[in-house]
Amino acid sequence: MQTERVIEADWTWTGEEFERDVQILITPEGRIEHVGPIGERPTDRLIDQAILPGMVNAHSHAFQRGLRGCGETFPDGSGSFWTWREAMYAIVERIDADTMYRLSRQAFTEMLACGITTVGEFHYLHHDGSGQGYKLDEPVLRAARDAGIRLVLLNVYYNTGGIGQPLSGVQKRFASASTDAYWEQTDKLAARLDPGMQTLGVAAHSIRAVEIDDIAALHRESIRRGMVFHMHVEEQWKEVEECMAVYGKRPMALLNDRLPINDRFTAVHGTHTDPEDMKRFAARSGLVCICPLTEGNLGDGIADVSGIVTAGGKICLGTDSNVRIGMAEELRWLEYVQRLRHETRGVCMDAAGSVARSLWNMATDDGAQSLGLRTGRIEPGYLGDFLVLDLTAPSLAGWTPETLLDSFIFGSGAEAVADVCIGGHWINKQPASPH
Repeated sequence: MQTERVIEADWTWTGEEFERDVQILITPEGRIEHVGPIGERPTDRLIDQAILPGMVNAHSHAFQRGLRGCGETFPDGSGSFWTWREAMYAIVERIDADTMYRLSRQAFTEMLACGITTVGEFHYLHHDGSGQGYKLDEPVLRAARDAGIRLVLLNVYYNTGGIGQPLSGVQKRFASASTDAYWEQTDKLAARLDPGMQTLGVAAHSIRAVEIDDIAALHRESIRRGMVFHMHVEEQWKEVEECMAVYGKRPMALLNDRLPINDRFTAVHGTHTDPEDMKRFAARSGLVCICPLTEGNLGDGIADVSGIVTAGGKICLGTDSNVRIGMAEELRWLEYVQRLRHETRGVCMDAAGSVARSLWNMATDDGAQSLGLRTGRIEPGYLGDFLVLDLTAPSLAGWTPETLLDSFIFGSGAEAVADVCIGGHWINKQPASPH
């Protein structure tokens, strides 16, 4: 049983700035009880270090870590998302329970190393070669537990191989036979969670893989159960065109019409969403998860970030295919691609003009909302999940309290992350206690 901890770093991020002389009291249950001068001798004194909320990765496919380095040559000419998907399917054919565990643990360990303390695992590869028994679900839970990362398993419903088309080939490994079978497996998974570290969310894979009536039924039940709901939306033009052909509407327009969108609905990608559809979605408090490194790697296109922000929408971040796991890089790419698109600087900025604070909020607070967790802030009542920066790291050289966040996001990354703390537990090593 963990005891109460008092953590004190040289500098602490309090939401707007880095401050000195801040102590964080963590309860034995791993939550923050007090922030500020406590007047007690710290149990953990972080010298030459700064402490911030741990980052939240709202969208990951851990098994795709096995694709790193694959599908990057194009002997037949330029590739696309769809040629990449064939390479992904080839990996799927070789995955068994042991491989799923190994790849998931590798991905989760890399996430911790770059300062991610919570991951939303969008898990749709349920079956091994037998095609039965959901044998690839439990290894993901076990990998997260053994790595030490906080996990929201976004259990994915996948039932069609295209709109109105049957599943074929390796897609059968993704299948839930019906919504009833899906909820039965969800209930089984709920009994296997690591209490305090793992929760469940609901996901419909996409308009390609789930009929709209099933999407509506899943979403309705997710609201009844108080669970977050995630879904791939308009990542590719082909998806938009097929949806128009079958339903007479674009995917986001269809979702807006059929579902009571709320602040627990996260649309992943939104790359090709019509501005008016996005306005409707944002007005109902829906979130958008953008995955810049994966979207860049796959040539998906560029989401209209400035339009989302102008519409009042919230954005969170995901590592998606895990082609490269580095949340600081995801944040840089989010801003830099928009600068290239609009030929201006400062697209993702807050009311005071700070890009770093705006991006940081996406990587913490908005990601936490997307996953339904009280984390992402160093405030009483929140989970004790932190990342610690090494202020002596060469990539941060020249930092000041005013520039430290900018220095980390725009000029540094995992090499400056000294450790992460999750629920009051240090992942790498215990910081030195004061003598």
